[in-house]
Amino acid sequence: MTRPDLTHLYFLLDRSGSMQSIKADTEGGFAAFIDEQARSAATSECRVTLAQFDNTYDLVYSDIPLSDVPPLDLAPRGSTALLDAMGTLITEAGAKLAALPEEERPGTVVVAVMTDGHENASREWTHAAIKSLVEQQTEQYRWQFMYMGADQDAIEVGRSIGVSAEHAVTYGRGKAREAMAATSAKVAGLRAARAVNPAAMADAYSQSERDDLAR
Repeated sequence: MTRPDLTHLYFLLDRSGSMQSIKADTEGGFAAFIDEQARSAATSECRVTLAQFDNTYDLVYSDIPLSDVPPLDLAPRGSTALLDAMGTLITEAGAKLAALPEEERPGTVVVAVMTDGHENASREWTHAAIKSLVEQQTEQYRWQFMYMGADQDAIEVGRSIGVSAEHAVTYGRGKAREAMAATSAKVAGLRAARAVNPAAMADAYSQSERDDLAR
């Protein structure tokens, strides 16, 4: 049996050149996200992995306690290879978790993806392959995927990569902090819910949240 009191949060963050205009907002939003998860520490232990991507993939840190998460230093550059980044993160995470004894594996795995642009640079993974991979991890292992997309139809993009409409949200440029806050609340709620129901999934984004974030 996996550990019901342990959550592993994987955060995949776009650092392509277009993120420059919302760099400070994104950094502040990420700090608030981590702070909220730390306040929920009584619910369960949480470990964090952060990866950033442009046309390359960069694992910033892996499997560290919330208390050790450093301030985010976003350095925008390059283009947007979202599919390749998702494929790398998910397959590497899956392999590392599978290598652990079952009793040491987290009972809750969350993958939060935040981007402000459309896929334009992947070479190894396709939409269909990522969709299949995400659906497999969701259905077989109850991983929770959250997708935040700026200035796009995030629900449609999310569907194309296997993320349910309930857990994908569009945010307007300049609303990165608010998007992270809404997502952080879903993650904190999920951690609490999993303590009593291992099959629970995160609450959906409400229509009022969607309306506010899209403005």
